[in-house]
Amino acid sequence: MMRVAKVVCRQLDLSSTKLIECSTKSFSPESVRLVDGAGLCSGRVEVKSDQSWASVCEADFDRQDAEVVCGELGCGAPAALQGGLYGEGEGQTWDKEFQCKSKESLLLDCDTSDRENNTCLPGNAVGLTCSEPDDVRLVGGGSRCAGGVERYDQGEWRTVRAVDLDQEDVAAVVCRQLGCGSTVTVLPGNTTRGSLVSCSGSEYECSGSEPSLRECRRVFTDLCSGLTVICSDLLVQPDISLTDSMGGVSRGHQGPEVFRGYSFTITCSTQPQYPGGSFLLTFTGSNRTQTQPAVNHSAAFLFPAADDSHQGNYRCVYDKYVFSHNFSSESELLSLTVTASPLPAFIIRHVVVLLILLTAITTLYLYYKPTRRQKRVNRVSSMDLYVNAMEMVSLSSRAEAGPGEERAAQGTE
Repeated sequence: MMRVAKVVCRQLDLSSTKLIECSTKSFSPESVRLVDGAGLCSGRVEVKSDQSWASVCEADFDRQDAEVVCGELGCGAPAALQGGLYGEGEGQTWDKEFQCKSKESLLLDCDTSDRENNTCLPGNAVGLTCSEPDDVRLVGGGSRCAGGVERYDQGEWRTVRAVDLDQEDVAAVVCRQLGCGSTVTVLPGNTTRGSLVSCSGSEYECSGSEPSLRECRRVFTDLCSGLTVICSDLLVQPDISLTDSMGGVSRGHQGPEVFRGYSFTITCSTQPQYPGGSFLLTFTGSNRTQTQPAVNHSAAFLFPAADDSHQGNYRCVYDKYVFSHNFSSESELLSLTVTASPLPAFIIRHVVVLLILLTAITTLYLYYKPTRRQKRVNRVSSMDLYVNAMEMVSLSSRAEAGPGEERAAQGTE
C-alpha cells in the first residue's frame, strides 16, 4: 500500500516528506470526477451514486458548486462552466440540485434539494474547466491572461523561458493551464518584472499538448530571456442586467418579465481591466443589434415601450482593441418575457402622473400655508407692539407733567 501511495505522490509532484499525507488522500473515497476532458481539472461533472457515476445537469449546478469541485480535485478556480461542453454521459443523471456555499471541502458536503423536473435534456450535462493549481501566472499585461510567464518554484516566482522553436508550444500549455483559451501572440523576452524575479535554473520544452507546465521537460540553464504570452480569453466575462423606472419588471418562472407598454433598460458592464472599448447588445433570433461605447466600463440600452417583438434572449458582447488585436467576451444570456399588464399601460401612466401632481400640490400647500399664517401673526404682533409703544409714550408724558397740568389735560379731554 505504501508503494502505491508513493507512486501517486510522484504523479502529483509532491515531495517525499508528504508521503503519508498524500497516501491518506489517495485512498479517500472518490465522490466526484471530471471526465472526457484534457486532464484532471477539466471534463464533464459526474457524481458517484450507489457505486455508479451520474452526470450532473447544468440547471442543478452553478459557479459556487464549481468552486467546491475544483477545490476537491486540487485544481485552481473555475475557468469555464457550460452545458454540453464535454459531451453527454451514458449513465444516469444526478437527480438533486446542489446548493453549495463555496466553503465546503467536498461536493457531497453541500446541501441539496429536489428539482422540479427529473429529466435532463440532451446537451445539458454540465462541463467544467478548472484552472491548474496556481503555480503559473502571467504578469504585467493588465489581465490574468496576458503578460510575462512566471512559475512558482523553490519558494519564489521565476521567469519561464523557452528556446525559440519551442515558445509557441510553451505558450499553448500556459494558456490552457490558466483556463485562458488559446494562444494569440507570443513575444520573446519578459521585461514586465525587471530584475525582481529570478530566471536562472530552468528552461521548458513542451509538445503543446500537456495539460500544465509541470508536465513539460525541464532543462537547467543559466540563460534568462523569458517570453510574453497573450491568450484569447483576455477579457473577463461581462455582466448583463435588467432595470426599469416605473415598476414594470417582475420575476417570473422563466426569468424576468416586462409588462407590455413599459420602458426597460438593459445594462452591460465589465470589470475595469482596460479603459474604453464598446458593448454590443445582441438579440437572439434576429439581426437586431445595438452598439454603445463603454463609459466607466458600462453601457445602458433603453427601450421606451415593451412589445411582443422585444421578447427573447439578449447578450452583451464587450469588444476591445488591445495588444494589436481585437478581443471580445460574451455575457450570459438574459431571457426576457413580455406579458400583459394587470391594467392598461395608459391608465397606469395617467394614475402615476396624477399622483405626482397631487403630491406636488400638497407639498406646496403645506409649505405656503404656514408662511401666510406666519405673516398674519407678524402683522398682529407688529400692531400690538405699536399700541403698547403709544401707551408707554402717553404714560411717560403724564408722569413728567405736574398735577395741575395733568388736571388741565384731563379737562381738555
